[in-house]
Amino acid sequence: MEPIVEERGPVSYAGIVERATLAEWGRVNALVPEVAEWLASHGIAVTGPPLYRYYAGDVGTPIEVEVGWPVAAPLPPSSRVRAGVLPAGRYAVLVHRGHPDQIGTSFAALESWRAETGASWDVVDGRWACRYELYRTDPAVRPDPATWETEICYKLAE
Repeated sequence: MEPIVEERGPVSYAGIVERATLAEWGRVNALVPEVAEWLASHGIAVTGPPLYRYYAGDVGTPIEVEVGWPVAAPLPPSSRVRAGVLPAGRYAVLVHRGHPDQIGTSFAALESWRAETGASWDVVDGRWACRYELYRTDPAVRPDPATWETEICYKLAE
């Protein structure tokens, strides 16, 4: 399990920011359909799979995360859903295959790769410039979590 380095362009998305511990993660997961329903009610099509963008925090502490969907259209004003952009840049990308509860093994593989290669994550004062996951598998189509794929993307420092 080794990441690849990709140059990625900017990606516009609509999302909701939340702070939660892993014990409260059900509240975070509930944002996926909430954002999708808000977009549908405003006639805005999604252009890719749902994403979780991580800003700060770690296991055992509240994690600041934004849950959203990539979009191509501008967003109308909202007090809850906001427009965001995944910034362009070089990313270490790894596809986790299997249950999301086992994603820690893929995070560990990314950290091992970073240590072996001397790469640096784009993090300033404990805040990620961009770290996100794309949930490439639709559970309605493939209900077995052992078959799911999650694309993990960490922005590299320039």
